Amino acid sequence: MAQQLKPALIMLLFFTCLTGIAYPLLVTFGAQMLFPNQANGSLIINEKQMICSELIGQPFTRPDFFWGRPSATSPNPYNAGASSSSNLGPGNPSLVEAVKVRIAALQANDPENKAPVPIDLVTASASGLDPHISPAAAEYQINRIAKLRKMNPEKLRELVQSHTEGRQWGLLGEPRVNVLSLNLALDTAH
Repeated sequence: MAQQLKPALIMLLFFTCLTGIAYPLLVTFGAQMLFPNQANGSLIINEKQMICSELIGQPFTRPDFFWGRPSATSPNPYNAGASSSSNLGPGNPSLVEAVKVRIAALQANDPENKAPVPIDLVTASASGLDPHISPAAAEYQINRIAKLRKMNPEKLRELVQSHTEGRQWGLLGEPRVNVLSLNLALDTAH
């Protein structure tokens, strides 16, 4: 038994050092060297103060800002500690009612806008924390924001275009707009 115990303990110690110490240190060092912003949470810092992460949606409710996707987290929207989806199917009456309420709120804040409401402005993402909207969702909101901020809609379109991210590596995902980055730029451009 002692003959088997000694090699087992040596292997345990070796793999504990390898996978529990050396590998995590190597990955952490590599991430800090190659991708420091992402490795540290993609934080947005304004005047030496951390605002938040660009990877977590924020609850913008003022009508003169771009609004993001609704959040399914509770008890508060965009609660990173409670990330979850609503798990409501398309035929669920609760989801249908929530979408109707969200459409009514969008139309109440911009009654002149007769365009179809983009789906990502009325449905929550799988995590409930999505920081992005589609370019169509940003376009839908341009006239409301331009009117409230007394801005030229074309200048606002250019701002949206400059904050539109393409597909990852040119083929994965869809074009998207980070709402927080866009709203921060909107405040400085105005």
